[in-house]
Amino acid sequence: MTSAASQRSFEIGVDIGGTFTDIVCREAGGAMHVIKVPTTRGDPSEAVIKSIAEIRDRWGIGAHEVTRFTHGTTVATNAVLERKGARIGLITTAGFRDVLEIARQWRTQVYRVVLQPEAPVFLAPRRYRKEVPERLDATGAVLTPLDEEAVVRAADELVKEGVEAIAISFLFSFKNPAHERQAADLIRARHPGLMLSLSHEVDPAFREYERTVVTAFDAYVKPRVDSYLARLEGGLAQAGISAPLQVMQSRGGLASARVARDRPVRLFLSGPAAGVIGGQIVGASAATDNLITIDIGGTSADIALISRRKPMLRSEGVIAGHAVRVAMVDVTTIGAGGGSIAHLDAAGGLRVGPHSAGSEPGPACYGRGGQEATVTDASVVLGYLDPDFFAGGRLKLVPDKAAETIERRVAKPLDMTTAQAALGIHRVLNTQMAEGIRLVSVRQGIDPRTYSLVPLGGAGGIHATALSRELGIRRIIVPRIPGVLAAAGLLAAPIEHEVSADFATPIKGLDLAALRDKLREIDKRAAQLIAAEKVEAAAVTITYSADVCYIGQSYNLEIPLHLDDPDPAGRLYRDFLEAHDRIYGHSVDSPAKIVGLHAVHRAGGSDVLEEMRFAPIDGPKELGRRDIMVAGETAFVAAVVYDRDALPEGFAFAGPAIVQQSDTTTLVEPGWSGIVDAAGNLILTRDGE
Repeated sequence: MTSAASQRSFEIGVDIGGTFTDIVCREAGGAMHVIKVPTTRGDPSEAVIKSIAEIRDRWGIGAHEVTRFTHGTTVATNAVLERKGARIGLITTAGFRDVLEIARQWRTQVYRVVLQPEAPVFLAPRRYRKEVPERLDATGAVLTPLDEEAVVRAADELVKEGVEAIAISFLFSFKNPAHERQAADLIRARHPGLMLSLSHEVDPAFREYERTVVTAFDAYVKPRVDSYLARLEGGLAQAGISAPLQVMQSRGGLASARVARDRPVRLFLSGPAAGVIGGQIVGASAATDNLITIDIGGTSADIALISRRKPMLRSEGVIAGHAVRVAMVDVTTIGAGGGSIAHLDAAGGLRVGPHSAGSEPGPACYGRGGQEATVTDASVVLGYLDPDFFAGGRLKLVPDKAAETIERRVAKPLDMTTAQAALGIHRVLNTQMAEGIRLVSVRQGIDPRTYSLVPLGGAGGIHATALSRELGIRRIIVPRIPGVLAAAGLLAAPIEHEVSADFATPIKGLDLAALRDKLREIDKRAAQLIAAEKVEAAAVTITYSADVCYIGQSYNLEIPLHLDDPDPAGRLYRDFLEAHDRIYGHSVDSPAKIVGLHAVHRAGGSDVLEEMRFAPIDGPKELGRRDIMVAGETAFVAAVVYDRDALPEGFAFAGPAIVQQSDTTTLVEPGWSGIVDAAGNLILTRDGE
């Protein structure tokens, strides 16, 4: 007879942040376990592998019982932010060697005294860019055959220079990829193992610069992502886990590690995308359609909008200030988090961030040698954090070091008390984050006062009421597990693959037969990707969208395509006008055209997080009282400290209060009240609302 223990199965979600790595382990139909461990900066996979042993030791979960392993990674994003990608070469059509450098001739800071290059030339400096004779016309017809000897010579020269990958971007290859494929075959035959990125595979769309730069980014991060995921897969195998590794993509869907290694440019903002998926599900559990999520970790704050229960997407993301044409969840990241360093500028003004103390050595209160005053140090001085229960008690904080560092770095130079300086640090950071939220919401014609705030991440709950007061937001939804919600969101995310294609045609007089033929073509490619995930075809749902712009317009909007509508072209045009008016504040009844098509194949996913089913533990609700300092008060005030895990449905209380749990702490300022809803969410509202 098979024992009950052997029938258990578990799913694991791992989200790696700049300071902590969050792990959620869910038993099918049963309990959920949560762990936060310090991120290992040198090799983030080390923290993941170590956590597997801890899961086994603490809860008796065997590696053979893990049936699914999902992961949100910052490796691709960090490779660009830190300029630690691979040395790459770029091979282009003769005459187009400098496309990467010429870019679009846009400058975001036109009044700088010393101008700095804003095009991402660091991807491939000129010595690593080669051009070869070949040419297609705008229809894809061959004007000049590919010079094979020139391709081989260019590849040999680049390999001699020590490149780890080569990007190939030929003119009009999205119309006819024959020359790019021919060049790739030649290079692979001569240099097997050399990684290649082909523009017609990475971004089959018009606009030469955008296609070239995203292909270069793909090559730049490919060796780093490939080696990282290979190490992680190897470590999981050594630990006895045979479950396939799935990785979160920028759009908010999962892909196998094999596909992720082939298309690494789609992993930008992988972790933040998982947080948005978690926020979306929390909103649904609280019957709220419109949300602003803010994921505040140790290093950064990720801000996103969810409208009508759907995350906002954008067809072009921005990484380290550079536009990258990859579909992403619309997340704005700012350098503001618990580890953000407070300092005085040249004029003696208080500044917070964007630099962070991270996890090594971390804030001064970690007691690991950190000498900088950080937001976490300020939270300790203000009484918000329990030094003995930080990260569930895994890390004991040293309040004296926090107070001494803030006194030395901020309070004494500004002639303030230590508490005043700590409160000033929080005010500066909250103002920065509030401005980031305004930028995200107002930019899209949305009044943040009409949305609910969902704070997540290890520091989200600390800043929620202060941010809402600053923005005029009246309602806050604190999830059941806010500190690890991104990791939980991984377990609820669908498997998803998106394929796009060029399709330039006016909407008026649209040839629906040609449209359907092109969609069938990209459906075939998407079906191959999702079939590799071992997904049954019957479980796959398919959605289409089109990139639309006015004729003569140089930018476009991605609009859903409804083929089941009696008039698909008319519906597309009307939806385009509505979206244009919402985003840009105007629309005109002028001819528009389609410039590209997208097919998204999706399977699985969940509208609920089963592990968030609410079951309070037995025990005291109140853990005591603690003196805290909050804005608007001239002295410390007494706050009741509650154990979040013990609060039952319907439990109500008023601020000032501290709600404590293993993955985060929530500060409830005076003037706010809280109640636990049926899903275990903590709903905070301003008194009198």
